[in-house]
Amino acid sequence: MAFHLRPDAPELPDFSMLKRLARDQLIYLLEQLPGKKDLFIEADLMSPLDRIASVSILKQHEVDKLYKVEINKPVLSSSEQLCFLVRPRIKNMRYIAHLVNTDKLAGRTRKYKVIFSPQKFYACEMVLEEEGIYGDVSCDEWAFSLLPLDVDLLSMELPEFFRDYFLEGDQRWINTVAQALHLLSTLYGSFPNCYGIGRCAKMSYELWRTLEEEEEGETKSRRPEIGHIFFLDRDMDFVTALCSQVVYEGLVDDTFRIKCGSVDFGPEVTSSDKSLKVLLNAEDKVFSEIRNEHFSNVFGFLSQKARNLQAQYDRRRGMDIKQMKNFVSQELKGLKQEHRLLSLHIGACESIMKKKTKQDFQELIKTEHGLLEGFSLRESTSYIEEHIDRQVSPIESLRLMCLLSITENGLIPKDYRSLKTQYLQSYGPEHLLTFSNLRRAGLLTEQAPGDTLTAMESKVSKLVTDKAAGKITDAFSSLAKRSNFRAISKKLNLDYKAELTLAQRQPFAL
Repeated sequence: MAFHLRPDAPELPDFSMLKRLARDQLIYLLEQLPGKKDLFIEADLMSPLDRIASVSILKQHEVDKLYKVEINKPVLSSSEQLCFLVRPRIKNMRYIAHLVNTDKLAGRTRKYKVIFSPQKFYACEMVLEEEGIYGDVSCDEWAFSLLPLDVDLLSMELPEFFRDYFLEGDQRWINTVAQALHLLSTLYGSFPNCYGIGRCAKMSYELWRTLEEEEEGETKSRRPEIGHIFFLDRDMDFVTALCSQVVYEGLVDDTFRIKCGSVDFGPEVTSSDKSLKVLLNAEDKVFSEIRNEHFSNVFGFLSQKARNLQAQYDRRRGMDIKQMKNFVSQELKGLKQEHRLLSLHIGACESIMKKKTKQDFQELIKTEHGLLEGFSLRESTSYIEEHIDRQVSPIESLRLMCLLSITENGLIPKDYRSLKTQYLQSYGPEHLLTFSNLRRAGLLTEQAPGDTLTAMESKVSKLVTDKAAGKITDAFSSLAKRSNFRAISKKLNLDYKAELTLAQRQPFAL
């Protein structure tokens, strides 16, 4: 889950306070275990931790060594004090219990502290009790719920939220969302205007209001720095998430995966034998100017940027000693940094181009627009079948199938069975569970037979051959399930044809 603020707002709140609060709380928890200690960190907490507290800060507070929590590997730490920074997951509790019980069998005595993030759950404490180690470990929670990734973007960094709530129906994270909203309103003033859509949004809002009412006096006097809050459930708009990205930042995410506001560029981008971790935010002047640009415009911008940079370097030639001194002390460092970032983003663009050209990106975009507009559905289905048979990408194929399902209110039974069979034959029967989960989440469903047209359908079927009757049945099924998405997009006047024309006019080319 993420909180995004309008970048064109007159004045954005200073969210660095959230980072300082999270850092201070973590330091306080670490100091409750005085002396040297080893810190075990769960993998998906490493990036958020790196953004909040660097290794040097942890070392200052007597963290000796850092380890990644690896469930199936033995613990090599020789420290007498072990601290675990983990998500509240049952498998983590089993891992810690196994470690403690192993130490007990070996006659070894150590101190153990478990820090849950963002909160601890009763179920986790029950597992520790069942394993017989509840009295041997101290438990606490690092209630950091909002991480500033950019000047206008906050993230809760809860990767399991979507699966837990929208697939499993688990509502345990609603409280975490409400607490995050409560923290925002406490620090930056109560929100004057709140809007929302969706069941999860409603529950989060109601719980947050309950928290607000308990401490009404503390926030009421503060001038609000955030004017509007919008709560949107993801299942209200699956289509946006399923469409291909066409702006630079989106394509970087598709190609390299942006995690916690940073990306790892490999040797193919850095032009060396090493990978490089790069923060993608407003401090990167090159990225901030191209992040929202259509990819076809990016190369032109980078080319112009390179020429401008070279012109600034060339200014040195006509300088006297005093001017050269000022240039070196005030400008050279910034120019070198900008040159390094420019080189990285040009390398990233080249890698994206290679991948998208290989996947025939233009044809993919055309198919997606056909699905959104509701025309050439048979051609679009044939494209998806070819995509599956060529084994271009298992994720891409599923994404297209889900987009077809949502825009058509489900697939007609014949197409659903055909696409599912082809996918399982191409990528393996283990994906049966994938189809089951997508169906439960409402992403890939099969249409129920149309009730309203059944009588007319049966009369027409008697007048034609069996083969033609099958085609007519499919047509009636499609008509009976008129797409809700298309009706909404028409009301909102969403013009996908204009976007397709733009994409065709500006092809992805160097």
